[in-house]
Amino acid sequence: MRLIDFFDRGVTLDRSRACLIDSTGTLSFRETQEASHRIARGLIGLEVGLDAKAAVLSPNGSRAFLCVLGILRLGAVWVPVNARNSTEDNCYILDNLDVQVLFLHSSFLIHIPIFQKVCPKIRTYICIDGNDAVGVHSIEKWLEGPYDEIPAYGRPSQTLATIFGSGGTTGRPKGVMHSDLNWATLMANMTIAMPPKKPPVHLVVAPMTHGAGAVALCLLALGATQVIMAKFDAPEILASIQNHGVTHIFLPPTAIYMLLAEPTVRDFNYSTLEYFIYAAAPMSVEKLKDAMEVFGPVMAQTFAQAEAPMMCTYLSPADHQEAISHFPERLSSAGKSAFMTPVQIMDDEGRILPAGQVGEIVVRGNLVMLGYYRNPSATTEVSTADGWHRTGDIGRLDKDGFLYLVDRKRDMIISGGFNVYPSEIERVIWSHPSVQDCAVIGVPDDKWGEAVKAIVELRPGMTVTEEEIIDLCREHLGSVKAPKSAEIWPNLPRTPVGKVSKLKMREKYWVGRDRKI
Repeated sequence: MRLIDFFDRGVTLDRSRACLIDSTGTLSFRETQEASHRIARGLIGLEVGLDAKAAVLSPNGSRAFLCVLGILRLGAVWVPVNARNSTEDNCYILDNLDVQVLFLHSSFLIHIPIFQKVCPKIRTYICIDGNDAVGVHSIEKWLEGPYDEIPAYGRPSQTLATIFGSGGTTGRPKGVMHSDLNWATLMANMTIAMPPKKPPVHLVVAPMTHGAGAVALCLLALGATQVIMAKFDAPEILASIQNHGVTHIFLPPTAIYMLLAEPTVRDFNYSTLEYFIYAAAPMSVEKLKDAMEVFGPVMAQTFAQAEAPMMCTYLSPADHQEAISHFPERLSSAGKSAFMTPVQIMDDEGRILPAGQVGEIVVRGNLVMLGYYRNPSATTEVSTADGWHRTGDIGRLDKDGFLYLVDRKRDMIISGGFNVYPSEIERVIWSHPSVQDCAVIGVPDDKWGEAVKAIVELRPGMTVTEEEIIDLCREHLGSVKAPKSAEIWPNLPRTPVGKVSKLKMREKYWVGRDRKI
């Protein structure tokens, strides 16, 4: 089955049921399905082929979701780009992944001259919420014009369906290729782990280009209503859970911390919630207990990465409750292997380690990506001869199969659920004339999980303030990647061969903690 076929299955459950709800109104499953055909037909009219790469640059909203479904309906490849990224970052992604068609919200039209200059492979621009302009098409006439369905067709299950952005030690995103089979496996894992008790209602708050979008696509196959919020607003989220009868929500831990800090958090009824999914970073055990008290026995954790998306392991609501009663240490675990995704611990020589030993977390099965787009060497680097995918995360399995994250093999920082690559920030800091050397590390933070910290060594006789360093990074990289703090050290610690030792730097901030992520 194609990814769009799963959506069509959801349509057959109840065509009149609300499918998409946002601030502009409500669309039924029938209306949503019809709109996806109209957008796909419009793309055909622009001579967009089945193998075209297409992206949607927009805040969360029903129109953006319709365009994703239209891309999938055509059979083209969806390339998610996060509206919160800097324009420079998105330009790199769009150009590196050979995007030819860019749907964009009207708030991003101002950036088209930049895209035209930096991303010459984009030949079609389509505004999702406005009329035709010079050099820009619009979906308005498609949605209002004659209706002509796209005939269904079959294709091999390993056909490329999406390319999600990832990253590596260089800080530059890599294209993670997912097939229809990858998506089908994710849906199987999620449906088996989290069977709905009633027709689902999913509150989409986190960016649709990340975990929230993956959850939404999976739940559509079950006829789920998607209540879409354009931005994070704690009081509105809490009210929406009550007012819409929300059953499913996905948020990174830092967002849950913000909900728990909201003064009115205990004023709403959360009885409809079935699964409050948290992922993207480890969660404070104390705050997890608070969330269980406030929202009920609904907390559900998943562990994964873009290369094996959303659900390699799962800690169910029942696991959470059992941990409270009998196994308190399990609240710091990431759960057990998902149904279709084996998880093991491997040493550097490729040997599977027994329970209790620490090594690299590896996974395999049909959830694992096809590979990195146009980067076979990087694909080989993370793949073993017998089919295991190396995640780059360090952990251990206990005797009962529960996974515990210990550290991160690579330098990547996860702050507020977003991947931050130190080398990218370091390049900006190095550009400052007063800086001799620098290192960027992740340090523990109650709000962000990990906070980005810059440690700077200055040139002799030079000065710079910590605020100047942070402002420089914010200007070039945006607020997500900018350090939350900076320090000036006389000398950075180094290894015997002269390399900066981030391990020694991190020890100062992570001392006394069981895990270092």
